[in-house]
Amino acid sequence: MAFRPIFYDTETTGIRPNQDKIIELAAFDPEENRTFEMLINPGRPIPLEASQIHHITDDMVKDSPDFGTVAEQFVDFCSGDIVLIAHNNDAFDLPFMEIEFTNAGLTFPKLRTLDSLKWARRFRPDLPRHALQFLREIYGIEQNNAHRALDDVIILHKVFSLMIDDLPFEEVLDLMSKPQIISRMPFGKHQGKHLKDVPSNYVTWLDSSGALDKSDNADLKEAFLKLGFLQKDPV
Repeated sequence: MAFRPIFYDTETTGIRPNQDKIIELAAFDPEENRTFEMLINPGRPIPLEASQIHHITDDMVKDSPDFGTVAEQFVDFCSGDIVLIAHNNDAFDLPFMEIEFTNAGLTFPKLRTLDSLKWARRFRPDLPRHALQFLREIYGIEQNNAHRALDDVIILHKVFSLMIDDLPFEEVLDLMSKPQIISRMPFGKHQGKHLKDVPSNYVTWLDSSGALDKSDNADLKEAFLKLGFLQKDPV
């Protein structure tokens, strides 16, 4: 089955999906050259610290529709066999979307998704950081209105297109579905070291702190298990 990518982004009142709200949702369908951009009334004041990042104010959203109305329009925009792509999708945008759909009494559609941050970390391990704006600079893309949803979506499309080069999109999906083979520590004070050279007490600390239980670190935990740094949980 051939999928077409749709890039999307959210702006929110904060960083906690269980407590904060989406106040802007945007998407770009490059194959059909269509955009989607909507401000959303969260039904509560937008914290000043959030407004200072994305510059969305209470006055800007006071006459905007609620999330349920916007969600139905977004689902219509995402018709067909599509893959939703967002930067940090799995840890941020997707959890927000799923909770907002539930709170609005709607069922989140069973759409395939891809986290471009995970792609960048996996296939550009040579880079010290993988934030979207850092990648924009690395790939020589013009500066945008950072932290406004549609602007970030357009930049993400440009960055992702350069990251995958001429690789067919179906092959991108296939590569991301396979377990990652990790040989070096991807973060922390031992970043860049071969996993076998990472101190065992540091690995134990990561495990006890819950860091290795995050979805982003599942492959890293499996690598440490294979090296014998950790013991499998009893069945």
